[in-house]
Amino acid sequence: MKITASMVKELRERTGAPMMDCKAVLTESGGDIDKAVDLLRKKGLAAAAKRAGRVTAEGAVGSYIHAGGKIGVLVEVNCETDFVARTDEFQALIRDIAMHIAAADPRYLSREEVSGADMDREREIYRDQALAAGKPEKIVDRIVEGKLGKFYSEAVLLEQPYVKDSDKTVGEMIAAKVGTMGENIVVRRFSRFLLGEGLEKRSEDFAAEVAAVQGGS
Repeated sequence: MKITASMVKELRERTGAPMMDCKAVLTESGGDIDKAVDLLRKKGLAAAAKRAGRVTAEGAVGSYIHAGGKIGVLVEVNCETDFVARTDEFQALIRDIAMHIAAADPRYLSREEVSGADMDREREIYRDQALAAGKPEKIVDRIVEGKLGKFYSEAVLLEQPYVKDSDKTVGEMIAAKVGTMGENIVVRRFSRFLLGEGLEKRSEDFAAEVAAVQGGS
């Protein structure tokens, strides 16, 4: 099948991949756009894996403010060179990641950040739920592992479905950018702020303390 300029243009607009890469995967897929997208994603993951060990000492801190100033996010994203850090594509990536964090409210950056205590607590909850539902003991462990996978996809930033394209995770989206930008890219840390978060609890705690003091007087 002949690969036309309009096909290459459409694929580039959908993926952001370089034109030569778009033409190559379109040829490989026989002109099937969806298959070409999958091929680019796989190539991006492979490229990311090759570059994973490279030092990322450059980058930038970005921010995103949402809902009339009620939600704010700061995120640090690192790359290999200051040149890439200053590009519009890298800055747009930082903003997209920050926007995702604002919308999806991840609790952890990666699986490695989930503490052993948190994992033990989740496992215990899922196990108790399965047993309470009358599930046979022999399949409970399999159910627990399945629920842990769902926990990761909900709580871990890099494993959450990307808000702009739920067919890929945030980690896969970043890996694709590694392929197009040609540098290792790492999200180092983030903070999400919700206006008034924790204030109600502190007020309740203070009221309880006052009541306790009054009761003891």
